[in-house]
Order: sequence, then C-alpha cells, then structure tokens
Amino acid sequence: MANPKNEKRLKNKLLVFLGSLLGPPMLRFFYNTNKWTIENEHFYQDVVDQGKSVIIASWHNTLLTVFMGLSKKGFYGLAGNHHPDAEIIARIGAKLGWNVIRGSSTDGGKKAYIEMIEILRKNKNVFAITPDGPQGPAKIPKPGTIRAAQKTGAVIVPVAGQSNRRWSFKNWDTFYLSKPFAKTWLLFGEPLIFTKDDSYEDCSLRLKQSLDELESRVNENVGLVKDN
Repeated sequence: MANPKNEKRLKNKLLVFLGSLLGPPMLRFFYNTNKWTIENEHFYQDVVDQGKSVIIASWHNTLLTVFMGLSKKGFYGLAGNHHPDAEIIARIGAKLGWNVIRGSSTDGGKKAYIEMIEILRKNKNVFAITPDGPQGPAKIPKPGTIRAAQKTGAVIVPVAGQSNRRWSFKNWDTFYLSKPFAKTWLLFGEPLIFTKDDSYEDCSLRLKQSLDELESRVNENVGLVKDN
C-alpha cells in the first residue's frame, strides 16, 4: 500500500521541479512583452547614491510586477521555508537575479529578520519587502518593515505596479499576474525616513497612506479594465 506521506513528498518535489523550471521563462515572456512605464525610479537610486540602504516596499498583491520590474539588479528579497510555493519562488527569484533570503513572519522569521538587518546595515543595499505579506491581512503593514528601517537607518521607498491586462487570483488578497503584451506601470513614491523616536503607529499610517495612494495612481494609469 502506498504511503500517503511519501506520495505527498513526491508530489511536492515534482511541483517544485516543474515550477522552478517553467516559471522563469513563463514570467519572462509575460513581462518582457509588456510595454513598461517606470516613474520616479530615481527616488531609490538617489538614496543608494548617498551611501544608504533602501527598503523597497509594495503591497503583496502587486508583488510580481515589482519582482519582474526590478529583476537582474542583484537586489535582496524574502521567501519562506518548508513550503513548495516558497521553494518555487526562491528558485525562480535566484534565476531572475534576486538574492533570496529564506524566511518570513510566519516561517523562520527570526533568522531571516537578523539576516535582513545585517544586510541593511551595510551601505547601498536594496531589500524588497511586502509589508502585508505573506498571509495578510491585506494592506495592513506588519511591524517588520518599519522596525528594520528604524533599527538600521535604511530608507523606505514605496512602490506600486499594475498592468492594464492581467489575471487575478483571489486568496487572502487579490494577486495579479500580467498578461502578455500588456501595458505595465511601476510607480515609486517619495522616500520615507523613520527614526527610532517615531511611534510605530505614525510610521505604519504613513507607509499605508503612501502605498494606497501609489496603488490608486497606477490603477488610474492602467484604466483598471475588469479583472478576469
């Protein structure tokens, strides 16, 4: 009789293999055929030129647009542990030029947080984070992003992205994947500097307001065709 645990383990290994094999060329085709408009990229570039590290923050639902728009730059990002989806994301990220740190707020978070702090304390590093990831609630910042900025002096640069033609996948948020030959916008917001003396509540409100405003602007730019 087949062992259910062995069957599940084999299925997960197959899923990871196929996802990491097919994911990069699929995403390259989807996003490389897009017509990109990237606005205010100088916001994070100027901070790096000043010798500081940057946290690029986006809501989880538009992660893929940011992920692809900033690929091949050698930036840092987070992926969870011990789950097939996280393993696929980590492998795809590495193939697309990201330095992937393993762990999240719900999975190996302490080790990943310590490693992120060490990276941000070094000059001119860029670390992309979804403040509401990996499991929500949607568009509510968790403490990690803000605490990391306060602890290291890294500057948060918010960003939002969207495509005028896209698929949507509903889970705890609505996750978007651009369709081929779409028009895609990536919009960076003004840098946010949070000091140790700033209250978490004020910082969280400022970050949320900035991300919500950017999301509204890119949605307006793409014309917000009906999701399907």
